[in-house]
Amino acid sequence: MATNLESAYHLSLLAHPLLKASGSGSIVFISSIAGVIALFSGPIYGMTKAALNQLSKNLACEWAKDNIRTNSVTPGYISTSLTEGIFSDKGLKDNIMRRAPIRRAGEPEEISSVVAFLCMPGSSYITGQTIPVDGGLSINGCYPSPTN
Repeated sequence: MATNLESAYHLSLLAHPLLKASGSGSIVFISSIAGVIALFSGPIYGMTKAALNQLSKNLACEWAKDNIRTNSVTPGYISTSLTEGIFSDKGLKDNIMRRAPIRRAGEPEEISSVVAFLCMPGSSYITGQTIPVDGGLSINGCYPSPTN
């Protein structure tokens, strides 16, 4: 709770006066598709990421008057050191990739590009949204488990 949710909430509260004084601002939370669909990452992880998505919606409504937008990006399986263990199990990796319409893991740059866009003026009409960047995994009705 402290790492995945409370830290984002408290940092947002600290940033609010500065963003308000600037005349406009954008906060982008990094959540997870585990906050949108059930994954075997565990209920507490999924619960905190779902709460982060809801925090984005609530702050979007509360802070719109201050011209501050908040959104949440929900990455799927991204090729990083954190997913090396999952991807080292060929059966599990194949199971996950089979359920993602794009059939591959994402790259970190694919997440950072969406985050950068959400901070640019071109996204000024987007707020309170939960945006999956997951190769379609969250739309495919998937529950990847080690045994499937």
